[in-house]
Amino acid sequence: MTLAIDRLPGLPVACRVLLPDLAATARLAALLATWFGPKDTLTLTGDLGAGKTEFARALIRAFAEDPGVDVPSPTFPILISYDFPRGQVVHADLYRILDVEELDELGWDELRENALVLVEWPDRAEDRLPQDRLDVELFIAAGTEYAAELGPEARICVLTGYGSVAARLERFHVAEGLIEAAGFGEAARAFLQGDASSRSYTRLVLPDRSAILMNAPRQPDGPPIRRGLPYSQLVHLAEDVKPFVAMDRALLAQGFSAPLIYSADLEAGLLVIEDLGREGVLAGTPPAPVPERYMAAVEVLAALHTRNLPQTLHVAPRVERALPNYDAAAMLTEIDLMLDWYLPSRGIHLDGVVREEFHLIWRGALNGLLHEPLTWVLRDFHSPNLIWLPGRAGLRKVGLIDFQDAVLGPAAYDLVSLGQDARVDVPQELELHLFSHYVKLRREADPLFDVKTFARSYAVMGAQRASKILGIFTRLNDRDGKPAYLRHLPRIRRYLARCLGHQDLGALRTWYEQVLPSKDFAA
Repeated sequence: MTLAIDRLPGLPVACRVLLPDLAATARLAALLATWFGPKDTLTLTGDLGAGKTEFARALIRAFAEDPGVDVPSPTFPILISYDFPRGQVVHADLYRILDVEELDELGWDELRENALVLVEWPDRAEDRLPQDRLDVELFIAAGTEYAAELGPEARICVLTGYGSVAARLERFHVAEGLIEAAGFGEAARAFLQGDASSRSYTRLVLPDRSAILMNAPRQPDGPPIRRGLPYSQLVHLAEDVKPFVAMDRALLAQGFSAPLIYSADLEAGLLVIEDLGREGVLAGTPPAPVPERYMAAVEVLAALHTRNLPQTLHVAPRVERALPNYDAAAMLTEIDLMLDWYLPSRGIHLDGVVREEFHLIWRGALNGLLHEPLTWVLRDFHSPNLIWLPGRAGLRKVGLIDFQDAVLGPAAYDLVSLGQDARVDVPQELELHLFSHYVKLRREADPLFDVKTFARSYAVMGAQRASKILGIFTRLNDRDGKPAYLRHLPRIRRYLARCLGHQDLGALRTWYEQVLPSKDFAA
């Protein structure tokens, strides 16, 4: 299937696709199903009999990841709604709409709020279509210059992006070029549920191999919150794909299992990378840690933390990235998420005096960490980002992903991320084994390794991380409409209480016990 994009000044972005048969039409629909989701609108226009309903049917089945889903024509009912794991889909045929006000009786505006909407006969909706949308226009190729080349069943599709969708259509075109260059042009596509960020991933599957398309557009700066800087810059979050590439190459150079990069467009934030597989470090129902795999992950950290690591990483020719320091200012900014989101959700609002007291106590707790040797902190070293690779040897059995936010900081942070996994229960006994195994390996490499200091650092980093995540997961619910994260809050509160039990953190523990509801702190 050949894609050709036309950029015309003053006009929406258009992409022409030649479709030799119905299978090609279904394939195009499947490709688009990985780029569009809830809150998106696709209008279907073009010749009668050109295959608009067939296109919609193929897209719905691809979105559902189920080729057997029954998708009847919505001509008579006008609207048909589907509920799938990725979200709701609404398939509309507005042919029988005679007056645009009839859409109100169908709950048109409400339907579009949280669903992927496919609209046939969109002209009947007049001005009730969103400005940001993709138009899929299908033509019969017979009688055109392509008829002899493509055959009697051929169709021509013109994709036109309106509003913000124009940029997404351009990304689609660039991504398809990268996929083709990496040798995966004929691969089947499977949408992968991403993390809490705006990045998205698609698995590219061929009969004998697979890869991952990483779609990570540059993130716009949020509002300034301190010193004229947005949150992402204050806490050193990656704003484009270059930090991922830098750390990926650095980890590979150190002999660890990070994904190989097959093709890339750094400015667009698009990468085709090695698929490390689907086997993680959890097993069972509900998922629980596999001790052997967790211990192997500890060995990766211990090995990493004994090395003399570079602080400036290579991205591309004449492009380097200096790893930022994970300093007290960044950590305090993260902790403030608990004050700004989690506490208000519990009906607690602090005045300026109490907030300043909180910051003062935390500065004292963090002060000791500032004198510790710095190392690479991958920052999200936990079960969702660890891939088990039994076919590899030694430290390479543990595959590493999602490390674009890496910084220079205390070694304890990544160990506590693993031992106090926010998304899965890690039994305290296993956590102690992980800690002990790490300490044993560090002392074997350096007999002067200070266990007492490291144990305090572990507790401080655990309390910092738990406080931050309470705020992040609450924000994901309250601001972003992702309530699934709330189920993890009791676990995180248990981790927080565990860390604050350290003998050197008495002042912090007292503050939390006085401010948080007793049932929260004891959970």
